[in-house]
Amino acid sequence: MIEARLLPSGDRAVLVEVADLDSALALSSALERTRAAGVLDLVPAARTVLVVLDTGLLALTDAARWIRATAATADSAEAGVGGRRHDLLVRYDGADLAATAQALGWSSEELVRRHTATPWRAAFGGFAPGFAYLLALGPWPEIPRRAEPRTRVPVGSVALAAGWSGVYPRSSPGGWQLIGSTEATLWDVERNPPALLAPGDEVRFRAAP
Repeated sequence: MIEARLLPSGDRAVLVEVADLDSALALSSALERTRAAGVLDLVPAARTVLVVLDTGLLALTDAARWIRATAATADSAEAGVGGRRHDLLVRYDGADLAATAQALGWSSEELVRRHTATPWRAAFGGFAPGFAYLLALGPWPEIPRRAEPRTRVPVGSVALAAGWSGVYPRSSPGGWQLIGSTEATLWDVERNPPALLAPGDEVRFRAAP
């Protein structure tokens, strides 16, 4: 059972608050499996799931009953179940690699070793289309953002900030620490779905030879 608090979000959505990320991912997956007609979108985040509705097909009261019934049988231990696995090839030549490693008391080689040895889970999307916040499935240090964000971060940059890793899906400003780059396409409007990474997916980084 997942404890859930339901809040109205405008007149066509319900925001479901849960205890933690695993609960959000597990509930989102359970809602997807039992998705009713009239559910337009499910958007998991760190501790919430936004349920967007076509209220002409599914009234808010009926949606609330469905969400509560689903939460009552969902299990946070199932977070990530059914997610896909992605192996991303990375050139570890980022502008902040050496400085980030030094701040952690590691060599650059040790930072690369740990980053590639750690499995990562796509927790939720944000910041830009195709960007996924990747949570380490194991111990990982808190890494501060840059004091001065860059005005332009190249597309495909692999980065670290706080306890997260991520890949910039397009060139944009950004304040994360850049440790490498990948040629993987994170966002493609011609692909279905356009985003390569979905919440619950597992990501493994591999060092390019």
